[in-house]
Amino acid sequence: MNWLNSEAFVLFDQHIKWSDMIGNVIGLLGLALGWRRSIWSWPVQFLSGLILFAAFATAHLSGSAGKQIVVMVVAAWGYWQWNRGRRQSQDGTIAVRFASWRERAVLLGAAALGTLAVGGLFTAVPSLSWDPWPDAYIFVGTVVAMYAQARGMVEFWFAWLLVDLVGVPLNFANGFAFSGFVYVVYGALVLWGMRDWWLRSRRGQRPVMEGAPA
Repeated sequence: MNWLNSEAFVLFDQHIKWSDMIGNVIGLLGLALGWRRSIWSWPVQFLSGLILFAAFATAHLSGSAGKQIVVMVVAAWGYWQWNRGRRQSQDGTIAVRFASWRERAVLLGAAALGTLAVGGLFTAVPSLSWDPWPDAYIFVGTVVAMYAQARGMVEFWFAWLLVDLVGVPLNFANGFAFSGFVYVVYGALVLWGMRDWWLRSRRGQRPVMEGAPA
């Protein structure tokens, strides 16, 4: 699997690795499928995590490999959640909604405490991360976003947007140019997906008029 960490090509004086390119392109596809509320979003995100795990493990980057294990676990759980929700809905689609204020507080609290815990771990064990606090922020933010996506919350797009704001400059600054370019595309996709889920959630909240077909 060492070829995953070899150079694919050079773009704007940036050396692009196969693992960086393949893993992020597949991850981008998974987000696009999430926009379409396709249950295939989760297997694709799992595959992205698996490829990056193989690349990081081969390069003996145990911290980065460990993070991909968490991503794969959340992806498997998300698939189970959406599959169950699809079976329970009348039309077989995934219902989306805005989170309650309590759920939003839980998400924010989990993100803050998780970032402090993971950032502290990365700082104490430098071999786990190449940039402890931003890396912890992106990792925890990704897990929170995937959790919110699994629950069908529109807020999952806001979580991805916050991850994007740090991910773009961080990846360019640390030589992961392809990841940086992909994060820019993520940003555009997040805005489109946010609008789509927002409108769908509003349609789902409209009361059905008496005598009208549901």
